Amino acid sequence: MAYKTKEWRNSMRVTVDYNNMMSKFLGEKGIKDSQIRELKDKAEKAFLYVAENRGKDELYMGWTELPYNQEDIVADILATAKEVRKKFKYFVVLGIGGSALGPSMVYNALCHLHYNELPNGKRKGPKFYVEDNVDPVRMAALLDVIEPEKTCFNVISKSGATSETMTQYLIISDILQKAGVDLAENMIFTTDACRGNLIKIDKALGGKVKKYVLPDGVGGRFSELCPVGLLPAAVLGIDIKGLLAGAAYMDSLCSKPNVNSNPALAQAVLQYISMKQGKNIHVLMPYSDNLKLIADWYCQLWAESLGKAVDYDGNTVNAGTTPVKSLGVTDQHSQVQLYIEGPYDKVITFISVGKYGCEMPIPHGCEDIPDVGFLGGHSMQELIQAENKATAYALMMAGRCNYTINMPEVNAFTMGQLMYMLELQTAYAGALLNINTFNQPGVENGKKATFALLGKKGYEGQKQEMDSAPEIDTKYIV
Repeated sequence: MAYKTKEWRNSMRVTVDYNNMMSKFLGEKGIKDSQIRELKDKAEKAFLYVAENRGKDELYMGWTELPYNQEDIVADILATAKEVRKKFKYFVVLGIGGSALGPSMVYNALCHLHYNELPNGKRKGPKFYVEDNVDPVRMAALLDVIEPEKTCFNVISKSGATSETMTQYLIISDILQKAGVDLAENMIFTTDACRGNLIKIDKALGGKVKKYVLPDGVGGRFSELCPVGLLPAAVLGIDIKGLLAGAAYMDSLCSKPNVNSNPALAQAVLQYISMKQGKNIHVLMPYSDNLKLIADWYCQLWAESLGKAVDYDGNTVNAGTTPVKSLGVTDQHSQVQLYIEGPYDKVITFISVGKYGCEMPIPHGCEDIPDVGFLGGHSMQELIQAENKATAYALMMAGRCNYTINMPEVNAFTMGQLMYMLELQTAYAGALLNINTFNQPGVENGKKATFALLGKKGYEGQKQEMDSAPEIDTKYIV
């Protein structure tokens, strides 16, 4: 897929600077070059595992091919998005997990930070909401600000059995039916190609609902670059071809099994070494409000992929590190004190932006007050970038591991790069840990317990097991 010029693409290259992970800068607290060399064979093996299993649906690695195999789908999505923008005043995603975190993240990154408050002439599409929970207050609040009959609802669930999403669907469909609205006119389903409950619902509605396929080999947390994320983005006027082109570009940058030339593999190896050193907390700290929700998306990607009890050999490993979301500069005033002087149990990943979306000069004033006057003549971009560099420097001086992902600017192309790089990093890290990166048995156990509590057929045994647990002891309630 051709996307702008080679020179422009190279100027928009996302890079990783890991100097502040190394012993040259951190002393004994840092990672030695020899430690990376010792992992050369293991890193190559991890790279080859991902490379050799690309696109295999049975291993849930279909996400690796999304930058290349969706030309017809993209054309269809763009046509649908155009019609949605003409017809509807609101667009609402009904989903949870990756089905909600991904669309929210791209919306936050590539739309105006107050998009929904913009007047109609300044918005590229309908007002946008993501209903990603089953808190009744949240649903009531949504219904207070939308007109359901003027809303397109994108229901996202591969199986159509996701309790949270289908609860949202039942509430919305009941409202629409009572208002005399044809559900097929106000619904788009993103689901399995031919099976699952949303397919059954569509058949009951006469097969008239517009549908997009959530591919078999793409898990929810890896789904932002398929119709799950591309449709909402297109409705908002976001350049979805640019997202995919950025992902393909990053894929080309990660084509060698070498830490010195593969940014995703470098991050995976650094995190793996840090895990082995007892650093079990991974902080992602973007210095941009547009990138605030990348941390929410990444927390699911990293935690659900790597938090595994056993490895492929059946060994109990309890793998993974805890991802923590942070935001620069905001969390310099709430978390960085802990990062600099607390336990040596963290790796901090900064995301830095080279050029922000606008200029905001700081006027001169208060020259008689040195604490304020020095700011005049600078800009907010200079200030946030200086604070970013200063925080990284302070961490380095304190012997705290940190590295920086550099984005020349925030646009569709660089966002595609960033997402794909973090997905690859996660896949490489899972291979280094010898675990199944793409399942989520812990999540499934929680779902089963929920089904049992709500009396779903087939879960009577689970309910009996839960009922036989020790009764609550009031002495432990204070």
